[in-house]
Amino acid sequence: MTINQGPDSYHKNLGQQNLGEQEFFLVMKIVNEYFNGLYHGDVERLQAIFHRDAFLKAPGLRRSLDEWLSAVAQRPVPSEQGQPFEFKLLSIEVINDQAMVKLDCPLFDHTYIDFIGLLKENGQWLIVNKMYTDLNGPEGM
Repeated sequence: MTINQGPDSYHKNLGQQNLGEQEFFLVMKIVNEYFNGLYHGDVERLQAIFHRDAFLKAPGLRRSLDEWLSAVAQRPVPSEQGQPFEFKLLSIEVINDQAMVKLDCPLFDHTYIDFIGLLKENGQWLIVNKMYTDLNGPEGM
């Protein structure tokens, strides 16, 4: 199942029916937890949706999950700063036990585009990889 959602368009392709919409909605639940974890600076919420060996990668930057969660805990909290909740799903693709999600994650003066990779293991979807860039930064970061 694939959904591509841009500012002016909405596309839904149901593809393989054997996948089941339940898997799609379980991935969407993780995406919503991710958005809310970022917006509220909720480290516990974020930790619960990432695999323990996940790495976060941006051009010229690599961080372990623990390093990233520490940075989240130390930065200002968007919801407490009165920042608008403007996170957007740009696309999602779920194939069997893997998923790739593209997200627009504006935080403060940054416009992050995140590519989130998820795997379903032991019956649970978790984020195993995050790649991101800042559209407002030099050369995207």
